[in-house]
Amino acid sequence: MKDLDEHKKIAVLIDADNAQCSKMKSILDEVSAHGHVVIKRAYGDWSSDYLKNWKTTLNELAIQPVQQFSYTTGKNSTDASMIIDAMDLLYSTKYDAFALVSSDSDFTKLASRLRESEIFVFGVGEKKTPVSFRNACDDFVYTENLGSEPVAEVKVSISADKPAAVDPKELVPVLTKAWEQYQDEDGWANVAPAGSFVKRAAPDFDPRTYGATKLPEIIKILSKNFEMTKFKGKGTVNIVAYRPKES
Repeated sequence: MKDLDEHKKIAVLIDADNAQCSKMKSILDEVSAHGHVVIKRAYGDWSSDYLKNWKTTLNELAIQPVQQFSYTTGKNSTDASMIIDAMDLLYSTKYDAFALVSSDSDFTKLASRLRESEIFVFGVGEKKTPVSFRNACDDFVYTENLGSEPVAEVKVSISADKPAAVDPKELVPVLTKAWEQYQDEDGWANVAPAGSFVKRAAPDFDPRTYGATKLPEIIKILSKNFEMTKFKGKGTVNIVAYRPKES
């Protein structure tokens, strides 16, 4: 997969039927931190009352609405229109990354196909998003972790003696696997490459879900399972490392 930087061109495709217009500003801010958003398109039947609240959001954020009438009751024509556009954009070879904004598992195959072409894929959706779509992306961001509205379950202390409301113990196996991959001769694993491993293994991993901002804070919460230390790196850089505690 391609690494992202400020020069990468990103296409943002929004399934308006399965996205929250109130979160669009926060979503675009999140994606823009990884590159230059070139295209912003939202797909839906804009003649429907269901999408009437989107008008202001589309205008203020300069999102292009793509009209897609529902030809048959019970069939989602929006998905097909968005997928066709995505493939057209892919074949143009102008874009380095796609952001697919939806909580619908119907975009699982699209995400997989884009990744097969070495395109970096962001997924953005609610926590109800099926795991198949989340894992088909390189990076999946929960909308509950975005925006100014505080999420009740993450308003917690990040100290070791006050564990997060969302129990990070579910991360112990993948953190242990990362440690096995990157441990040095003294049994310490650098948190930086370990964090990249965790993200590859669980694309929806986000420290914010656990009331933290960085992986070391989560490891600190898991102090019963892991211990941490710091090493002097090059210049003023400090290397944070961890290892499992002995049973």
